[in-house]
Amino acid sequence: MAAKPIVHFEIMGADGGALKDFYSDLFEWKLEAFDGVSDYYTTDGDETGVGGAVGQGNDHMPNYLTVYMQVDDIDAYLARVGKAGGSTLLPRTEVPDVVTFALFSDPAGNTVGLVEGE
Repeated sequence: MAAKPIVHFEIMGADGGALKDFYSDLFEWKLEAFDGVSDYYTTDGDETGVGGAVGQGNDHMPNYLTVYMQVDDIDAYLARVGKAGGSTLLPRTEVPDVVTFALFSDPAGNTVGLVEGE
């Protein structure tokens, strides 16, 4: 089994616009508004090394920083997470024509993401 690469990151907080300004100014990142999602700004890997997003969190996770690993079968990896001592936070979720992803908690309580792809 080959190692699974980090393919995306998210840095979220209560004020997505302020975080966008902070990271744009600090690291000179070009962050673009993501169509259809308010206070969510993306950048590609050309500027940051790996593509990611900065923006506003949600009610149950207002502030977080996480990375997403690409796997070929999210459900199989979530089963492995459980056996290894972690827990599923958000099961396999499809955003049509955009991404299929999931979130889990590792044994230390860190939030980690999975992205399904080949």
